[in-house]
Amino acid sequence: MSKSSEILGADGPLADSMPGFRPREAQQEMAAHIETIVNDGGVFVAESGTGTGKTFAYLVPALMSGKRVIVSTGTRHLQDQLFHRDVPAVMTALGTDSTVALLKGRSNYLCLQRLDTRAEAMAARDETVANDVAIVQEWSATTASGEIAELGVISEESRIWPLVTSTPDNCLGGNCEFFKDCFVAKARKEALEADVLVINHHLFFADLMLREDGFGQLLPGAQAVIFDEAHQLPDIATNFLGLALTSAQFQTLGDEVNEENIAQGSPVSGLRNEVDALGTSVKKLRLVMGSRNQRGPVEELEKNPEWRSALEDTGVSLDALIETLDAVADMSEVFGQCLDRAGEIKERLIEITERDRDTHVRWYDATTRGFRLQSAPLDIGSELGKHFDNEAMGWVFTSATLAVGDDFDHFAGLMGLPRYESARWDSPFAYEKNALLYLPEGMPDPRSDSYDEALIEAVVPVLESSRGRAFVLFTSYRALRAARSVLEKRLKFELLVQGDAPRNELLERFRSGNDVVLLGTSSFWEGVDVRGEALSCVIIDKLPFESVQDPLVRARMTHVETTGRNPFMHYQVPRAVMTLKQGAGRLIRDEDDRGVLMICDPRLTSKGYGRQFLKNLPPMPVVRDIDRVRSHFLQDESAS
Repeated sequence: MSKSSEILGADGPLADSMPGFRPREAQQEMAAHIETIVNDGGVFVAESGTGTGKTFAYLVPALMSGKRVIVSTGTRHLQDQLFHRDVPAVMTALGTDSTVALLKGRSNYLCLQRLDTRAEAMAARDETVANDVAIVQEWSATTASGEIAELGVISEESRIWPLVTSTPDNCLGGNCEFFKDCFVAKARKEALEADVLVINHHLFFADLMLREDGFGQLLPGAQAVIFDEAHQLPDIATNFLGLALTSAQFQTLGDEVNEENIAQGSPVSGLRNEVDALGTSVKKLRLVMGSRNQRGPVEELEKNPEWRSALEDTGVSLDALIETLDAVADMSEVFGQCLDRAGEIKERLIEITERDRDTHVRWYDATTRGFRLQSAPLDIGSELGKHFDNEAMGWVFTSATLAVGDDFDHFAGLMGLPRYESARWDSPFAYEKNALLYLPEGMPDPRSDSYDEALIEAVVPVLESSRGRAFVLFTSYRALRAARSVLEKRLKFELLVQGDAPRNELLERFRSGNDVVLLGTSSFWEGVDVRGEALSCVIIDKLPFESVQDPLVRARMTHVETTGRNPFMHYQVPRAVMTLKQGAGRLIRDEDDRGVLMICDPRLTSKGYGRQFLKNLPPMPVVRDIDRVRSHFLQDESAS
């Protein structure tokens, strides 16, 4: 038996020091595998169902290894949970003196230079942020970490945060007068000195890309990396391996040029006009994308002469701005920095609009606030694989949803894993006894015009039987909005809807309310943990296939087809299976939880590929009759 397995056993220190801790065979087995990988190197991919205790299964070997280990999570929320709750609990039980640090992206830390130079001026012009500026200024004198999450009295959506945090573009680095007190620099120093470092996937890939250029700091000294919520990695990696350019980057550059021009006391002639000309050409780019929120391939835009004209105007405006900034760059650090950024923006604009279509996909996202141009490799695995092909390093990928059946090849292929070991452990929860899978009879084809109405007629009786206490998860905002307009009139329960308030606020209201129904889309399909009777029913409107109208999905499917494989079965189905597993996983979060999972899509039983989805769900009795659902909830009421 491995050392980690013993620690997690009935006679181990966690059982002695943690009230309610129970030894779990799956947890011990997983910890033993991870201990070997951390100590000896290699690649390990592990699916660990809800309740197996994967967090302790990787924290124990990481903390006991004596090696420098990076733990990367999917979200900042999970980072905080690990660092502030789980890691201290394990360290106390083990009695270890390992040093552990938490590091987030720079936008999570107060920038003293920007607080000093920008915030007060903005507060004077915009009274909506004036109160928040005063609060931040008072807090800045007492905070040790500068981490903005400390300041819970100010909303994450407040306009103050972009003003008082930095970006790689506007950070002055060692030339900043506040550098010796810089919170980002302090956090990075602690991170480099720690035995175990807790980061998130976005920060991991940001550092990986810097490492490619010779500037990465975190990875070179690490001996093992453990990814929790690893199913998110392919999509996050796509963003970092590609290029992006937003209208906000143009806007921010223009704002900072104008502000520095004013700050110099004697404005540079013509600079304001050049910024205005650039802003006008960027607005033209947005107008060519249409009047509504939409996403599409750049190739569609290139067919429009107005797009080519707007691109040309943007290039001319950038050149003019660059020429003037070059002439005044020696006047101030900020002008010099703006010159560099203007050059980088032009290079990025050229690269995105001229990328090779055979190896990259290019698309745009247009919203009422602006736009985003992006390109990404069609095959991210070939880019990523070289980083994992290092036998001396230990790489662990774990999540509740990585496999399709017992097969990890889809995930491994996306990540470019050259060689890997794998294992999976099912949830220990008694789904057979505590849950039902309800597949309503008589549902029409999800593509038909009658589907939305049939969905409501099938869902309302279930929500009435469950007395609310339900998540209704949708595969699109359109479907959510259509359902909302009807359910508001049909249901007597409180209805919470994604978008009406921040996600954490909605979840808190759901947990503390009585008989509440929450309608959500993508962000509620995963990373949501509601235990007990508050969530007794999860309803899913359709199988979560990605839209073939999405330019990235369409390009990836075409790429799969060029390899001689069926793009639907080898790309769309595996991704939809893993997403469905995430959504279904919201239902049973504890061993005493009970409930009903309702999936309305008839393709589960009418299509051959439906078996792929069914066999990847937890083992629950399948019912087709609403009366069986009513009986299940009546049993719950009589038991309570």
